[in-house]
Amino acid sequence: METLWRVLVFSCMGASLVLGVPPIGTQPEQVHISYPGDPTSMVITWTTLSEAESWVEYGLRGGMPFELTAEGNYTLFEDGGKEKRKLYIHRVTVTGLKPGSVYDYHCGSNYGWSEIFFFNAMKGGTSWSPRFALFGDMGNENPQSLARLQKETQLGMYDIILHIGDFAYDMHEDNARIGDEFMRQVEAIGAYVPYMTCPGNHENAYNFSNYRNRFSMPGDSESLWYSWNIGPAHIISFSTEVYFYLDYGLDLIFRQYAWLKKDLEEANKPENRKVRPWIITMAHRPMYCSNDDKDDCTMFESYVRLGRNDTKPPAPGLENLFYLYGVDLELWAHEHSYERLWPVYGFKVFNGSMEQPYTNPKAPVHIITGSAGCREKHDGFIPKPRDWSAFRNTDYGYTRMQIENATHIYLDQVSDDQNGKVIDSFWLVKEQHGIASWH
Repeated sequence: METLWRVLVFSCMGASLVLGVPPIGTQPEQVHISYPGDPTSMVITWTTLSEAESWVEYGLRGGMPFELTAEGNYTLFEDGGKEKRKLYIHRVTVTGLKPGSVYDYHCGSNYGWSEIFFFNAMKGGTSWSPRFALFGDMGNENPQSLARLQKETQLGMYDIILHIGDFAYDMHEDNARIGDEFMRQVEAIGAYVPYMTCPGNHENAYNFSNYRNRFSMPGDSESLWYSWNIGPAHIISFSTEVYFYLDYGLDLIFRQYAWLKKDLEEANKPENRKVRPWIITMAHRPMYCSNDDKDDCTMFESYVRLGRNDTKPPAPGLENLFYLYGVDLELWAHEHSYERLWPVYGFKVFNGSMEQPYTNPKAPVHIITGSAGCREKHDGFIPKPRDWSAFRNTDYGYTRMQIENATHIYLDQVSDDQNGKVIDSFWLVKEQHGIASWH
């Protein structure tokens, strides 16, 4: 009855409307979904260029199409460019999902509907093996890995996409039209599986406003940091950019640090670490790298790793915090290359053993995966790798990760330059988690 009522009743946000002629710009676009941390829910986000209602119609695959409806709302986003373009960002949370089931959906209003997409509701509990695609630094110019990722996503190879900063290059350019075009491109990924993000340096314009407004991550929709659980893992997304754009507020470093500490304390409570033993972080600028471009990670006094002593008060870094709370795996991007590190802490290697370095390692493991493809091409390496650098490569590509169970994670690196060849792979095995595992 509700759906029939909405078909028959037309509104133009207080203005008159000729029956059957929708306002210009009400067609949904840039559709993507995100996971709020509850397996019975999913958040659908899209954009229109004019005001319109926010509805999702959905139904279980094989059942009656669109038998369920959910209403949300939109927020007005005014870009900071000269035109002050207005975009209407719609968000709808669908609830009551059956974990693991497939749903078909479309979104929009009686002024225009998207095409039909589908998603798998997230599985519940901890006894399953979530599959991820990981990458950063993808632009809408030279997005070389995008076609392969689109195909693999629609084949059902992934449960989650992690985009680890730097989108579009840059979202704010041409009065945010570059951001629009990028979000249209990634719709073929993000409309089918949760597209989870963190901010990078290319999002900094107008106090990260394009990033804050276009995505719908757990918690505060405009937050630069958040966490969520999936299977046997706790995932933490945060911003490295708070260390580099102090004009937006030095307090952001301290607020994020306090939030990270509280979140890690909660995740490390015995009852929580027992059911979700893996703690994985994702953020844009790495603590370590062996590239030759003089970025933060090439410096021993890395801001992200050690903090900033040139601020008052000094701003704390993150390596000691993550070590203290037993973070297992740290995912990074920013460098337009792939690099796998040996387990490392304080610039020293702490392999599990000579024969099996990633079995019961004595320090966190770092992966840098920033070679998805963008207009800035590749980043080179210094000729001689650091002692903690295990494998590095400049092919365009992305990383796959599967959290097999409470003790095993498998990762491999896909080269798009080599037609999808896996050029690196390893198992991370931990029979014990938390700070006690380092000893």
